[in-house]
Amino acid sequence: MDCSQAIRARRSIRKFKPGAVIPKADVEAMLEAAMMAPSACNSRPWEFFVVENAETKSELRAAHPYAGMLENAALAIVVCARPEVQEGLCEGYWPLDCGAAVENLLLQATALGYGTCWCGCWPSLDRLPTIQEILGAQSIPVALISVGVPDEEPLARGFYDPKKVTWLA
Repeated sequence: MDCSQAIRARRSIRKFKPGAVIPKADVEAMLEAAMMAPSACNSRPWEFFVVENAETKSELRAAHPYAGMLENAALAIVVCARPEVQEGLCEGYWPLDCGAAVENLLLQATALGYGTCWCGCWPSLDRLPTIQEILGAQSIPVALISVGVPDEEPLARGFYDPKKVTWLA
């Protein structure tokens, strides 16, 4: 699948086939894609937590009101920000940088045939401390991504809207 196909095929998947296992090489390909994202001053202000353990997925599901799909997902990847790596350099761009990393991860997962669902963590400050505690993280949880073998084929919701484009020639 080429990049254009992956962009158009990506969907938010909320139903996964239970019991699926994702090979470590595929997870690492997703993580590599995430880490290939651009970041301000190439600061790479992120870290990733891969959660395969059913009990920990259950805790994350309880901590995030929109992460119910983790029940049957093969794993979760939590993208966390490390704003301190940008101090004195190019401060404040970590939300954009982590967002770019998340999108790369989603597209790589799609290209590999997996489904994902991006559940935002930051800036909902009420859920951050619990997720940090579950992960044993000091960094800021930005996104919780469920990953698995899709058990649904939702229609595309995105589309090109020329009314949202201003051409300055």
